[in-house]
Amino acid sequence: MTAPSTFGLSSEARNLHWLLTNLVEEVPGIRSVAVVSSDGLLLLSSDPDLPHARTRLHEGTAAPGDARRRRTGDEDKPAGPRGSSADLATIVSGIGSLTIGAARLMEFGGVKHTMIAMAEGSLFVMSISDGSLLGVHGSADCDMSVVAYHMALFVGRAGHVLTPELRSELRQSLESAGSGR
Repeated sequence: MTAPSTFGLSSEARNLHWLLTNLVEEVPGIRSVAVVSSDGLLLLSSDPDLPHARTRLHEGTAAPGDARRRRTGDEDKPAGPRGSSADLATIVSGIGSLTIGAARLMEFGGVKHTMIAMAEGSLFVMSISDGSLLGVHGSADCDMSVVAYHMALFVGRAGHVLTPELRSELRQSLESAGSGR
């Protein structure tokens, strides 16, 4: 992962970027990560590209479902869903809403985490204390217990600093990066 620029950000925002970078680099099998606000907006992403940019497909056009590759030159590392942090954020937000609704209907209390195992990978969604969500897209061979453990560490470290002011700062930094400022 190429670390996004943290120039001009508060120390709390830089720390969250560092935590996210550490999560991606230290845990084998993580393809992409997104932190989404309670209202579904992308706050933080492992995608080094602009938040709404699509990645170029490796070696031409691929059929839906084919492995996609990052534009960063790391041709062996698959990107997240369609290579876009915005796509992962949308998926995480939707799954979060669905599971919260299901928990309310079943009257089992709040949702702590959700894991979806697929033939070619896994998706993990974990609640952060302020209602935000951490979403991780993992490869088929990732160790789900290791990913869940490191996600819990991230949530524990990030949850108390993800204030409304910090969420606003993170959204503004993504908007600035998206507009090329």
